[in-house]
Amino acid sequence: MALLKFNKKELVNLSYSTRREIILANRTGAYCNTSISLCNTRKYHGLLAVPIDCFGENKYILLSSLDESLVIGGRQFNLGIHCYGDVYEPRGHKYIIDFNADVTPEITYKVGDVVFRKRLLMAPDAEELLIEYELVSAPEGSNVSLILKPFLSFRKIHELTHENSEARTGYRDVNGGVAYNLYNGFPDLFLQINRKADYRHLPDWYRGITYSDEYRRGFDCREDLLVPGNFVIKLSVGKGLIVSASTKEIDPKSLTKKFKSYYEHRSTVTDYESMLKMNAENLKYVRGGRHKITAGFSWLYAGLLRETIAALPGLTLYANGSTKDFELILDDLIAAEQERLYHRTTQVEAPLQLTDTLQQYIRFAHNEKHVWNKYKDVLKGILRSYLPGRRNEIQMVSNGLLWARLPHRALTWMNAYCNGEPVTERPGFQVEVNAFWYNAICFALEMEKKYGNDSEFIAQFEPIREKVLANYTPTFWNERWGYLADYVYDGYADPAVRPNQLYAAYVEYSPISEEIIAKVMKSVRDELVTARGLRTLSPRNPAYKGVYEGSQIDRDLAYQQGSCWTFLLAPYVVVIFKMFGSAMYKKVEHLSEGFQEDYAKHGVGCFSELYDGDPPHEPHGAISSAMSTAALLRINYLMKQYKEEKL
Repeated sequence: MALLKFNKKELVNLSYSTRREIILANRTGAYCNTSISLCNTRKYHGLLAVPIDCFGENKYILLSSLDESLVIGGRQFNLGIHCYGDVYEPRGHKYIIDFNADVTPEITYKVGDVVFRKRLLMAPDAEELLIEYELVSAPEGSNVSLILKPFLSFRKIHELTHENSEARTGYRDVNGGVAYNLYNGFPDLFLQINRKADYRHLPDWYRGITYSDEYRRGFDCREDLLVPGNFVIKLSVGKGLIVSASTKEIDPKSLTKKFKSYYEHRSTVTDYESMLKMNAENLKYVRGGRHKITAGFSWLYAGLLRETIAALPGLTLYANGSTKDFELILDDLIAAEQERLYHRTTQVEAPLQLTDTLQQYIRFAHNEKHVWNKYKDVLKGILRSYLPGRRNEIQMVSNGLLWARLPHRALTWMNAYCNGEPVTERPGFQVEVNAFWYNAICFALEMEKKYGNDSEFIAQFEPIREKVLANYTPTFWNERWGYLADYVYDGYADPAVRPNQLYAAYVEYSPISEEIIAKVMKSVRDELVTARGLRTLSPRNPAYKGVYEGSQIDRDLAYQQGSCWTFLLAPYVVVIFKMFGSAMYKKVEHLSEGFQEDYAKHGVGCFSELYDGDPPHEPHGAISSAMSTAALLRINYLMKQYKEEKL
């Protein structure tokens, strides 16, 4: 039975189908992203978007869409769909009778007695989208032709384009097709076909194409796309054809074999676990010899410090056991992020969280000595960078704790801004930053005593460790509240119940007692845990925003003031398993099941960045999030371990 499947009733309902997206991606950083109705609803949607090296590896959409029309007995039926203001034209979605994405997106159309199918497939190692077309059935003697009409954009994914005199509207002939290049600096876009096709060059701008999701959010939402011409191909039952959209010229004769090979080697989504692993592969990125993680599709960047450190174990170790990928990605991250790791950053917890990432690696691979010998200079350098006088944004003060503040800047992962000001500035001592600080110090000291001989480092940081331990609980713990303050600034202890306190219980070397851990976990469980993640603020707080909808300001206020974040479930699950062992298996299984109910929402077969804090916890943000996917892979891995223990 197909898992990622939609029927005609769902597909023709645009309010339903345009809210569900597909994403195809590969390790080059190229992607294909659109809705299941094939109507682009975001400016990020397109059939082929690629990073362009000379533009700083930013991603650009070359091919926005490729409209199909069937000509049957002289009558033309348009299968494409575009939105122009409040009007959809053409309305090709009405011909779709089936959508299946268990292997790769496969869309079936029915026009009268003619059944027509197409499959979208991203090449695994090239900036190339392959589309297979097949006339499945037609009445005997039917005269059926296919018209293909490309819509070109050649613009950055975050921007929109409009009719302009600089765009080159010409083309050049290549083997089996044509090549376009609208502007200097861009790669050519090659459209090539493995069957005889007649190309008619009729350049024209299609104006006012509207992206409904951008309109709904109050953003610029209309653009003009260039349609340079069209291809006409004669169809016959059982004789398929394949179109390649690529930044490199290919041999059209190779397309049939290439498509078949890619299709046969593509993993089939059969269950929740295979879905997680498929997403993990999509989120890994190799370009110019550098290995990265894409923070999320379609608009989040690759190689971000915080997101990579948090997601790395899940997308490598817990996905496919690849210690090689783990080290390749981490080594390239360290090489690229020297400034943030050792000098200055607006992600003050991220360098310290690297210790936790390596602790997970050790627990997974049992390679403690190797890890310390390879990364000790990095970790010790990070710790020393937090000493007084090293950084402007954060430094250790006399009580051993880290104090962080830059005026009008958010320095932790809670970094949403509203009208230029941080929604949750959290200045001073942050509860999770100092938990990561203590954990990193304890780990480095233990490893150096076991495997090193840096007596100066040990002598310097042992007193700091004792200071942190002595001052952490008095600084953050409030017995009357029964939980930890989120931050402390100039004598003010913030009473907001947030998930950041969870990390004090989570880290391997916790700065709080078991008694306090139990109370912290009760507070988190009672006010923050939901079936889709942890709320970023208790619903009891007057600032709580339970729905991530509305204007940009409304969404910014909700982003980390009540929205649920899936990645926070992983540390929660780690702690409850640590506290209660396999007795928590059913509880964790129940939390995991919620995401299995959502596979056909938002991103089809993907795991969203965040959810509403209020039931029914609708998904929002990036349709495929590295941190969410990694967290769920880790939870899945832990469940297997504790299930074996239970048995």
